[in-house]
Amino acid sequence: MIAFVSGPVAALGPDTAVVEVGGVGMAVQCTPDTLSRLRIGEPARLATSLVVREDSLTLYGFADDDERQTFELLQTASGVGPRLAQAMLAVHSPDALRRAFATADEKALTAVPGIGKKGAQKLLLELKDRLGTPAAASAAVPRPASGGAASWREQLHAALVGLGYAAREADQAVEAVAPQAEAAGGTPQVGQLLRAALQSLNRAR
Repeated sequence: MIAFVSGPVAALGPDTAVVEVGGVGMAVQCTPDTLSRLRIGEPARLATSLVVREDSLTLYGFADDDERQTFELLQTASGVGPRLAQAMLAVHSPDALRRAFATADEKALTAVPGIGKKGAQKLLLELKDRLGTPAAASAAVPRPASGGAASWREQLHAALVGLGYAAREADQAVEAVAPQAEAAGGTPQVGQLLRAALQSLNRAR
C-alpha cells in the first residue's frame, strides 16, 4: 500500500499528475479539483490509493486522507469501481457525499456521470451508513484553487471529456459556467465549476 507520495510536481495532464519521488516519476490519477492546486516544479503531497488489476497498477491521488478514505469506502458498494468513485469525488466533496447519503439525496448522486436513478437508489441503500456523519461546518469552507482563465477552461474541458461527455458538450458546458468563473475574480475553483457544468449538462438532456 502506497499511502502517499511527496515531491516536486514534474508534469500535469488532464487527469494525471507526475510527482518525482526519489528520482522516479510517479503518475497519479487525480480529480480536477486536486489538479488545480498543483503547479509544475512546486512540492506536493498527495494521499494515494493503489488499485491493482491483472493488467495494471494504477495510483489514485487525493488532496487529503478524507478524500482517499471516501474513495475507498465508495468502492465497497457493488458496481462501484475506482473510475466511478473518482467521478463521484470530482462532482462532490467527501462531506457533500456524506450529506447526500445521510439525506437520501438521489438528485445529488444522479449528477454524477454514469449513475442513473436506479443506480442512485441502490447506492443509497448500500452506502448509507458507511461514509460517516457529515460535518455541518465543512460545507461553508471553500477549497482553495488558483489559476488563470485559460487554465480553468482547459482543466474543466478535459475533466468533462474524461467523464465521458463529447467535446461539443464540454465546450457548451464551459461557456455556460464562464460567467460564474469571471465572477470569481480570476481565481475560479475548478471543482465548483465542474459541479455547475454537470448541472447545466443534466438540464440540457
